[in-house]
Amino acid sequence: MKRVVFNRKGGVGKSTIVCNLAAVAAASGKSVLVVDLDPQANTTAYLGHSGKDNVVGIAEFMESTISRNYREFTSEDYIRKTRFENLSLISASYALVELESKLEAKHKIYKLRDFLNNLHEEFDEIYIDTPPALNFFTLSALIAADRCILPYDCDVFAREAMLDLTEELEEIIEDHNDNLLIEGVVVNQFQARAKLPQQAVAQLAKDKFKLLKPFISASVKVKESHAECMPLIYLSPKHKVTQEFVELYKSLSRKPRRKQ
Repeated sequence: MKRVVFNRKGGVGKSTIVCNLAAVAAASGKSVLVVDLDPQANTTAYLGHSGKDNVVGIAEFMESTISRNYREFTSEDYIRKTRFENLSLISASYALVELESKLEAKHKIYKLRDFLNNLHEEFDEIYIDTPPALNFFTLSALIAADRCILPYDCDVFAREAMLDLTEELEEIIEDHNDNLLIEGVVVNQFQARAKLPQQAVAQLAKDKFKLLKPFISASVKVKESHAECMPLIYLSPKHKVTQEFVELYKSLSRKPRRKQ
């Protein structure tokens, strides 16, 4: 299973969702890989590493496909163990920014898919974080993945963007990856007692989006987990938001049905 978390809007919690779902999976005994494709490297930092470390990561893999020396490397050259059991990482760095135009010019859009497909015996689940843009790296992730979830932060301006996003994903599925299942929308930073988030979610439901349950509540505990570079299942396993991620993971782990 290869799951990508994607939204063109920044600040919706992509990295938080990727890391916490991956951590829940790892804590349950699954062998899990996280792939960070965002040059900001927030996911890399959340899992206790730095995008400035002098290590081989996703940028180096992408660069190797241009220089055609990727056959000299094995997957172990790019994969780093984290301090969390069963959880590995392919880190991001700002070097991705400089590579994008070169990769597009060389038509390397399918290389990530081919690389990750070779890891199916090594990892039970792969989670991919993406930049807040539909660029080369995001498209590579959507081609490589077989499942996709869409974070939504109840922002008043986000609805139209979600509708546009759905159309873009349908086109990508038709043109590049007909195995990609859109699992639904993860409502993030939800405030149950506030009127505006309730209205925003109700409107999404009217628009026929599949809203995944439970919603992820807004909580300072999430920011604390960022500061500690420790996903919630390790930092505070009994906290309300932690349990929401646990239940969300369980709901996603049920046999998917191919409809939104």
